[in-house]
Amino acid sequence: MTTYNTDIQLRTTSAGCTWVCRIVMVAILLFIGYGASAQSLKRGSTRKVTSGILIDKPDSVEQARLDSLANIPDELKKISEKQAKRLADSLSRVARRKERAREMGRLDANGNIIPREPWFADSMSLSRVCITSAVLPGYGQIYNKQYWKLPILYGTLGTSIGLWAHFSSEYRPLKRQYDELILSGLSRTEELNDVQSKMISANTKRQVFMLTAAASYIYFLGDTALSYATNDVSDVKKATTLSIICPGAGQLYNKSYWKVPIVIGGMASMIYVVDWNNRGFKRFKNAYALRTDFEQNPGKYPDGVSKDEFGGRYSATFLKNLRDSYRRNRDLSILLTAAVYAFQAIDAHVDAHLKDFDVSDNLTVDLEPMFDYQYTQLTGNNAVFGFNLNLTF
Repeated sequence: MTTYNTDIQLRTTSAGCTWVCRIVMVAILLFIGYGASAQSLKRGSTRKVTSGILIDKPDSVEQARLDSLANIPDELKKISEKQAKRLADSLSRVARRKERAREMGRLDANGNIIPREPWFADSMSLSRVCITSAVLPGYGQIYNKQYWKLPILYGTLGTSIGLWAHFSSEYRPLKRQYDELILSGLSRTEELNDVQSKMISANTKRQVFMLTAAASYIYFLGDTALSYATNDVSDVKKATTLSIICPGAGQLYNKSYWKVPIVIGGMASMIYVVDWNNRGFKRFKNAYALRTDFEQNPGKYPDGVSKDEFGGRYSATFLKNLRDSYRRNRDLSILLTAAVYAFQAIDAHVDAHLKDFDVSDNLTVDLEPMFDYQYTQLTGNNAVFGFNLNLTF
């Protein structure tokens, strides 16, 4: 009985699926036929009887399309849609380029873009000449046609750099040898004193020649700005440029001589503070690394003593705090040095603006208290209090 009922259910389900499939197929055919007939339909003209006359009136949408096609130039009718899009993008870029040129004042009377001057031109701005000279030392002297300065520049700069490299090559192995002697726990001996003396001598010489190279480079860069005479440049721009090249040079150009020691002293002090904290940071960084290695790998130290310069007297936490303190002070000193540098440049710029400001005695404002008596027939003499304002110009 169970098998018979199952067969009946299967046959019924199969018949139902057949009818459903037929209905779906008919619906699909009707939809396709309707879509084809709908696509074949087109908007056409309408007919209207006016005063007994039959008039064909074209469809409004079709007429608008025809009008737009009629207004398109013949050249554009021949290009594809992709080419038209590229042309539109190109025209848009040209419009934006013209707008930027208009903002920068690089449009002529006819609306054409004035091309930029080449970087290396006969007439260059002061800023461009100085930037080029910073990258190519000596270019400013060539631009200003002061060729006789080139041998002095290249001779001083090249000799200083060569001697700095020579003494640096002597200093590095001596520094490594000195560090090895210190780490080996060697006490103060004649060998250690001799290595230290040679190391200090080589380091001093390399620093002297490094400063000489930097000074000659900055001097000839400032000479480029001072000797620039191609275009009319205001004293404000020259003073600002010189103060950016070398702190204190802008004050010297403005003849504010009393400010020069303040600027140079401030910059030198900040550079010394940065160097002091940086050396302290390196010192305690190395000590902390050695102390940490001693605590993590005690088997490497059979004598049970840390190899740091303090001989294990200070804990790793204490050395780490000192390292972080020196690093924080170094970073803060760098920020303060940048602030002093920016302040002296701003001072040179403002001072150059105020050079032509009239501060003579003919420009005075005098405000003083006033006390007087005023007579009237009704009240007689009355005391009057107030202020007198005197303007002299």
